[in-house]
Amino acid sequence: MPDPRRPLPPLNSADLERFALRYVERYATTRAKLAAYLSRKLRERGWDGEKSPDPEGLAERMAGLGYVNDRLYAESKAGAMARRGLGARRVREALRFAGIEEEDAAALIPSIEEAEVSSAIAFAKRKRIGPFGREMAERPLQEKQMAAMIRAGHAPALARAIVRMAPGDDPEATLAPS
Repeated sequence: MPDPRRPLPPLNSADLERFALRYVERYATTRAKLAAYLSRKLRERGWDGEKSPDPEGLAERMAGLGYVNDRLYAESKAGAMARRGLGARRVREALRFAGIEEEDAAALIPSIEEAEVSSAIAFAKRKRIGPFGREMAERPLQEKQMAAMIRAGHAPALARAIVRMAPGDDPEATLAPS
């Protein structure tokens, strides 16, 4: 372990590339997240290279080598969030926050919106809302449950329909698209 009193030496090109390779080796990431990580390392340690650092260029090079794939990351992230019961709006925001470009996100949104009902049902089941509760919820509890579903990214009309279902109702049959 390095001595905490002694500052770490500034980075050079080889160090920055080593940090980038180590990061993509350990984490599924996007070009934007990799560039942000490298920029943070540069702020922490400083730069001692012969020319100015280019974290964005290094992230692009890693993508060109196939170490970083924004589309694959977006598909994986969106699928995992949908399985957890999060709605399309929440998934879209998470992808934007991760630095996924608009065209990559736009390609995934139709499939996420297509599975909106099943995702909302999964969320309701996990949180014991509506048809998955033990008893019919009173109005204040229904409002809290509906707010939770909306925060999870579901449309208010869909959240309202699920929350107002009686325990034991079949949400797939009731909410099936016409």
